[in-house]
Amino acid sequence: MRCLVALPAVAVPGRRSHPNLKPRRRSTLVAILGSCRCGRRHLLGASSAAGLLHLVNPPCLAAPAIDPDVMLERVHPARPGWYEKLYATAMDKGMQSYEAEIAQYKSNLFSQLSVAGKNILELGVGTGPNLKYYASADGVNVIGVDPNIYMEEYSRAAATSAGLPSSNFTFRRGVGEALPAEDGSMDAVIGTLVLCSVKDTDMALREIKRVLKPGGLYLFIEHVAAADGSFLLLVQGALDPLQQFVADGCHLTRKTAENIKEAGFSSLSLNAPINDMLCLFGTEPCGVCSEIILVLAHFCSVIAPGGLSVFS
Repeated sequence: MRCLVALPAVAVPGRRSHPNLKPRRRSTLVAILGSCRCGRRHLLGASSAAGLLHLVNPPCLAAPAIDPDVMLERVHPARPGWYEKLYATAMDKGMQSYEAEIAQYKSNLFSQLSVAGKNILELGVGTGPNLKYYASADGVNVIGVDPNIYMEEYSRAAATSAGLPSSNFTFRRGVGEALPAEDGSMDAVIGTLVLCSVKDTDMALREIKRVLKPGGLYLFIEHVAAADGSFLLLVQGALDPLQQFVADGCHLTRKTAENIKEAGFSSLSLNAPINDMLCLFGTEPCGVCSEIILVLAHFCSVIAPGGLSVFS
């Protein structure tokens, strides 16, 4: 199944005050069980979403309402060291079959992004499985954001393996609700299987827009809820509490594509490839978001008027 959606330019609304957030609990079962098929993101999976968005006008540039370190402690306070280390190891070992299955898709997706000399923020960098697809370009600078400090060792190793100089990679403990980056400082934000687990999806999307430069891109792969009225959605609803318990707060029933459509980006390319390794029952939509109205083209790419790719 494939779906392409074009959204008109939308003025970015003023930033709302952030609601009080309570820390969520996380079970050691996720580490003991080796997490889910897509790590902490995705126990049984479902449909998912991806696209590309651009803004005609600069986004509403405002510093996060709450300091990133304060938000980190609210949303994802540090777990015991032994647990976070075990969890990082489980993610590193348990994701290999998934990464092998989706490798060609990721290669096609990230090949559209020319990142030479650009600043990239990857939200939920984890063990760094995406770095090999985009971090080898000359002069690229990457900020990898993840709440688990033990992911740094793995992501740094992945960056080195991708050919990224250590001086060009910065690891920051952080969460999507308050990104540790300046307003309008990023050429691209990348996030794969992340929005299913953030505490507040809309807040994370506002933060992504805040740190993007005008014309910057948001590339994503996300699993989302199955179609309304489907048997799969009933199954997801029944399993969702267990999924959150064992998979670091991952939700099976989020309509993430709808959140992205309503986030105020001006264009979106969305498609939904089938991937049996990603889920037992559903599909996995994915794509790229960015900020400027352009003409949509095929397979998660956007082509500017006159045939100029926005990725070059």
